[in-house]
Amino acid sequence: MDRLMDQRAALGFLRHEIRRLDDIPDATPDEQGLITLPVLPLRGLVLLPGMVRPLQIGRPFSILALEAALEAGGTMLALIQQDPDEDTPSPASIYPYGVEIAVSEPLAESEDEEAREEPVYMVLVQARRRVRVVDWVQTSPFFVARAQVLTPPPVDPHDPELQALRRQVLRLFQELLAFYDDEVSVPVDEETDPDLLADLVADHLRLSFDDALLLLRTVDVKARLHHLVRILAHELAVLNLEQEIQTRVQDEMKRFQRETYLREQIKAIQSVLGEGDVWTQEIAALKQRIEEKQLPEEARRVALREVERLAQLPPTAPEVSVLRNYVEWILDLPWREATEDNLDVAHAARVLDAKHHGLKRAKERILEHIAVLSLKPKRKRQPILCFVGPPGTGKTSMGRAIAEALGRKFVRLSLGGVRDEAEIRGHRRTYVGALPGRILQAMKRAGTINPVFMLDEIDKLGSDFLGDPAAALLEVLDPEQNAEFSDHYLEIPYDLSNVLFITTANTLYTIPPALLDRMEVIEFPGYVEEEKIAIARRFLIPRQIEESGLEPNEIRFTEAALQRIIREYTYEAGVRNLERTIGRICRRIARLKAEGKRYPTRITAALVERILGPPEYFFNEAEKADEVGVAMALAWTENGGEIMPVEVLLMEGKGNVQITGQVGGVMQESAYAALSYLRAHSREFGLSPRVYDKTDIHIHIPEGAVPKDGPSAGVTIATALLSAFTGRKVRHDVGMTGEITLRGKVLPVGGVREKVLAAHRAGLKTVLLPERNLKDLQDVPRSVREALRIVGVRHLDEVLTEALLPPGPDTQPWHVEDDDADEDTGDDETS
Repeated sequence: MDRLMDQRAALGFLRHEIRRLDDIPDATPDEQGLITLPVLPLRGLVLLPGMVRPLQIGRPFSILALEAALEAGGTMLALIQQDPDEDTPSPASIYPYGVEIAVSEPLAESEDEEAREEPVYMVLVQARRRVRVVDWVQTSPFFVARAQVLTPPPVDPHDPELQALRRQVLRLFQELLAFYDDEVSVPVDEETDPDLLADLVADHLRLSFDDALLLLRTVDVKARLHHLVRILAHELAVLNLEQEIQTRVQDEMKRFQRETYLREQIKAIQSVLGEGDVWTQEIAALKQRIEEKQLPEEARRVALREVERLAQLPPTAPEVSVLRNYVEWILDLPWREATEDNLDVAHAARVLDAKHHGLKRAKERILEHIAVLSLKPKRKRQPILCFVGPPGTGKTSMGRAIAEALGRKFVRLSLGGVRDEAEIRGHRRTYVGALPGRILQAMKRAGTINPVFMLDEIDKLGSDFLGDPAAALLEVLDPEQNAEFSDHYLEIPYDLSNVLFITTANTLYTIPPALLDRMEVIEFPGYVEEEKIAIARRFLIPRQIEESGLEPNEIRFTEAALQRIIREYTYEAGVRNLERTIGRICRRIARLKAEGKRYPTRITAALVERILGPPEYFFNEAEKADEVGVAMALAWTENGGEIMPVEVLLMEGKGNVQITGQVGGVMQESAYAALSYLRAHSREFGLSPRVYDKTDIHIHIPEGAVPKDGPSAGVTIATALLSAFTGRKVRHDVGMTGEITLRGKVLPVGGVREKVLAAHRAGLKTVLLPERNLKDLQDVPRSVREALRIVGVRHLDEVLTEALLPPGPDTQPWHVEDDDADEDTGDDETS
């Protein structure tokens, strides 16, 4: 009761002081309309007109200014310091904007006045008019300044913009008051003067220093109301967010308390029923799974040990999830589960032939493996196969077909871009979120210990400071070591010896030698045109017809149409783009059918261009006539074989040799070797040894944007050079390949199958091969071998005999004027 009476007395005293402040008149301006008053510098506080605030005044110059103001009439200028921590400000460090304030007599002195050297007074101030300092009259012993009273420009109370701003401020302010106590009330409405409204609303806001200073400096009423709308909207957004967060936290606390209460009830009920708690049941379930799972002895011992550790921990301990995940991984991995192999060789052959066309060597190797397993089922060493070939040649799909033929599960792991050794071996359990490596993750997906495991794109492994994943794969792909594969996470030997590992690569050059040594390489050569046509008819066309929603056999592709698609709209070793192109044609037919229009059912070569547009590639064909200095080489590319003309042009010069066509270093060396052989045997070919010193030689291989390299064009360059120097024409229907030595010997080269097929496709009649490459013709279709005249050569003389036409009456060997020879002849006659 006494405390309530004290509060009422204090409130009455405060109201009395405010009435006394109201009685204090404003300062009278001088002839120039300026008022001269003592200055009270404020630290970190901005007063706006209409505000009533208690202030502590303790700095000596402020106390002197207060005393001077009380003696003069009771008003001062309240200005704001730029730096609130500065004890002795100067006029330059004080903002020029402020308010005229009326000050009361000191209400009381600070309670700890005795501990201070200077007194501290408590006064009540009432902010009135906005002012701007014009000049400083006095800076010592206290500040006195002359200021201009800032009067707002008159406004039309019926201005629509003003009315809209006033209503918006009132609406936002009322919403803001709803967040405060119900007792808070501000006597404002739509009839309140806009200037007064702005200052009254600002008095009840939690303004930042910058916002308060902005409102103080803004004299125009409309501009001030605009600022208030922004400030009120921001404050409302903050308050709404605070309320939302508080509600969410309270709901979460209530949920947690409810769950805790329910758990305790469940524990009490289970205790009465003798069932034990959920945690005890989970531990028992894990132990039962370990007993039922046919684990190796070491894995069983480790799993039981970890479960015992788990049982000693409370359910909420951080280690629980780590231990439980580890035990779950041990239980989820296959340790003895295996699928039974289908060892019927004839069945496997039917499956492989049904899934893939060609690929004879790969199929034979898989059938050999199945045959060995049928004779020795307990064989532990599994082959590690590496399928190497261009993209789209069926390497990955062959792995799926092998799994289907054996009746095994198939899992695939892409190694492209893998740079971290932990991707293979896993992370140790000391790391947060540790997991086994991708090898064991794939084994978990397979669910058996003997799947067909495909490691795709092994040639694209990377390495950096995190380790070398290729080194981690050495243990996985070594039949002598993978029976006890060690993963960093599991730290239990895991048997991978029953897994049939198949790796795929586009090239062998980027595979580390130690890793390559552990694998049996099976090459997947690019498909030739005949094989692509067969694959399109057996697999691609039926699949695309089905995916396009057409009926089986509703459309039919002619042989010429398929040839045109392969030659002019695709350029690849595999068949991916071929299938996409066939799909484009099928979708066009499906659209016509869906629109109810007439559509063709027979796709011809002419219709292909109408649907697909102009050809994207141009097919090289044999030359139409015999020419001097042009010989036809046979080249191998990843996309199959190609014919490649080699052109030689001779010019009078100084013996320079130029080779163009984006030719690599090996091919340049072959050109120099051919030229050296020609120069060494000049007299045998009827040429003067001096002719080379006066001749510039330009060797060009067309399609200069395509890089070319390799030694197999050596005999072709030699033939073109000799044709250019002797004037003998080269047969236009002869293609050749082979490396040449300085002694004229022709050495074997690679890619014979693709080169011979390219010669047949281009319309050549005769193919010159190194004699040691004739054994490779067994891979060439019989029909192609019978259509071509294939000649094995051992020496360049045999090549020239077959490729060059005999000299005729129009044959003109290359000749240049020999000035030195004439001079030598004259000297001899004189002597």
